[in-house]
Amino acid sequence: MMSKSPRCLYNSSFDKFINEAENSIFGTLCDNYHGEALTTTREAWRAEISIMKGLLPNYSKSDGQIIFEYDIPRLGKRIDVVLLLKGIVFCVEFKVGESRILEADVDQVLDYALDLKNFHKFSENRIIVPILAATNYRNTSSSIIMSVYDDKVVNPLVTGEMGLQFLIDEVLKRFYNEPPFDANWIISPYAPTPTIIEAAKTLYENHSVENITRHEADKVSTDKTISYILEVIKNSKQNRKKSICFVTGVPGAGKTLVGLDVAIKQTYQGNSEPVKDEGAVYLSGNGPLVAVLNEALSQDNYKKCRERGENKKLTDSRREVSKSIQMIHRYRDNMLAKIKNPVENGRLEIDPEKAVKMERAGFGEVEHIAIFDEAQRSWTHKRLSDYLKRGGTYGNKLKVPNFPVSEAAFLIWSLDQREDWATIICLVGGGQEINTGEAGISEWIKALNEDFKHWDVYISPKLTEKEYAEGKVNELLKENRNVTYSEDLHLSVSLRSFRAEKLSAFVHSLLSFNADALSIYDEIKDKYPIVLTRDMEKARRWLHSRVRGTERTGVLVTKESARFKPLAIHVLPSGDENAVHWFLEDKSDTRSSNYLEDAATEIQVQGLELDYTCLLWDADLRYEKGDWHYYRFNGQTKWNEIIGDTESKQDQIKYMLNAYRVLLTRARLGMVICVPYGNPNKTTNGFWEDSTRLPEYYDGTYQYLKSLGIEEI
Repeated sequence: MMSKSPRCLYNSSFDKFINEAENSIFGTLCDNYHGEALTTTREAWRAEISIMKGLLPNYSKSDGQIIFEYDIPRLGKRIDVVLLLKGIVFCVEFKVGESRILEADVDQVLDYALDLKNFHKFSENRIIVPILAATNYRNTSSSIIMSVYDDKVVNPLVTGEMGLQFLIDEVLKRFYNEPPFDANWIISPYAPTPTIIEAAKTLYENHSVENITRHEADKVSTDKTISYILEVIKNSKQNRKKSICFVTGVPGAGKTLVGLDVAIKQTYQGNSEPVKDEGAVYLSGNGPLVAVLNEALSQDNYKKCRERGENKKLTDSRREVSKSIQMIHRYRDNMLAKIKNPVENGRLEIDPEKAVKMERAGFGEVEHIAIFDEAQRSWTHKRLSDYLKRGGTYGNKLKVPNFPVSEAAFLIWSLDQREDWATIICLVGGGQEINTGEAGISEWIKALNEDFKHWDVYISPKLTEKEYAEGKVNELLKENRNVTYSEDLHLSVSLRSFRAEKLSAFVHSLLSFNADALSIYDEIKDKYPIVLTRDMEKARRWLHSRVRGTERTGVLVTKESARFKPLAIHVLPSGDENAVHWFLEDKSDTRSSNYLEDAATEIQVQGLELDYTCLLWDADLRYEKGDWHYYRFNGQTKWNEIIGDTESKQDQIKYMLNAYRVLLTRARLGMVICVPYGNPNKTTNGFWEDSTRLPEYYDGTYQYLKSLGIEEI
């Protein structure tokens, strides 16, 4: 039995584990963990190895497997120890040195068991036994009871180190004659069960998602787009073809809603039950968006179930939601785990020892349809290759030297592994690449032209405009014979959504110095107030005077902003959990955006919105001599100008301008733009009090915005 798998840090047969030295096992765990494991983690591993060494000789004659740090496919979770013994899955979570049993820890190990039940194909019909082992706990569970849900998951068992063998023995006495495990259990395909899909449908039909995504979409327009996509999917299935759709739309046109709606409609196709093997998954590379959507839908589902008198935990709702809305990188990493590594001759190939070939899906993932939101944010070849060369940025990431393709090409390749048919839907925002290494849409088209010429391409005519792929789409596609253009793939906005389209046009003109910016502002100012100030306190008062009831407000800054602390503003710390609190907590919670203390950046708010916003304009983007000038703070004493004399610098400038484009389109109902005065004071010796906030850094920008007719407060 091999001691290394793409899905875990260590696995072996019981017999091999028993006879292998503890230091050797520990070394394997450390070697397979990318990065330096925390001291507490290393100590826990040593304790777990020792405990299991004392335990497994009692089962040495069993054909069992032991697995340390097992990844649950596509969910980003890891189980301390899994034992595959006599047809039963033992899921063990250790709390080394702990003498108490905490409810949160019991919930954790139960979650792991349920995730295996609901998402791990080779566990869906297995008895799964979650065990919490707090090593210094003095008691042991005395009864083994199946869950009332009749799903073969045992209610969580708790024990100290000394009672672990007793519990395993008791389980084996209770459940026997279970069929042997599939030899490929450890590399089981990801396979959500119908009950999870049903739950996701119920969640979406509540439409609570519309409260946190753009909700001004014109239903006639979105229905037309959804129908067109579903027809492409239908034709792809009938003709056993591979197809890709590129959907465009201005901010507020409903791209996210279209993506989620296609996922649900395709899964059910008008039936009350999901259609077998026809599901779709919505994927985004935007961590805060996925986190906020998941949490909002989970809380909504939890609340409604409790109102109906159902005994349900919030963690159950979170699990149900996670089927339909996921992070692209987890989908990507699950496919990465299947390739031959290292890559030879610049070609991606499946390693048959790491993957299970399904009858129709081949080595692809279970879904026929993958919906990629904000597809323009996929990574360039260089960024992905550099990332994989070093094994990612945190623990247990697979190192892949010489990775040969961009993220877009790899995602298409992943769906192309299916042996029957597949459809990709790319939801594309124009001019919204905001991170270095984001490829825009050109990498998708390049991959289709070079490596996937057998794919049918359906494209919105708007994709040929400058804000998409730098206006080079026509040139890129001129030799591709499989292209169909359709207006139905552009999400336009009706007069009822006047604000969204006009605001987008105004922001574009403002940032591009177009002469029509002033006239567009005159058109929208009565329906959508945009005001200007130099005083952050005035901005706060304006926002507080506007919001009513549960309407939300918040402060926004770019990630390059640096001198906001003098205005009593702090940047919201990175981490999806912080974004969830910022967007979802009510005004009684200081973590809420409504407190106007923590400012979110373009990274945290792209794809989401508030009712009213304050954009705090820092000295990173300055209007000087009729043009934008770009600066980066050195973290100490001064701003350094970025000159676009190299391709990477030009990309950096593009991302900085796009950051303001994103932040200027986050408000549903109105916004205030605050361009500070800076600090005009000098010391008694004639030196500036604060040379990083000179008035001249801000004055030009303020005068430019004022010249557009924006009302001052």
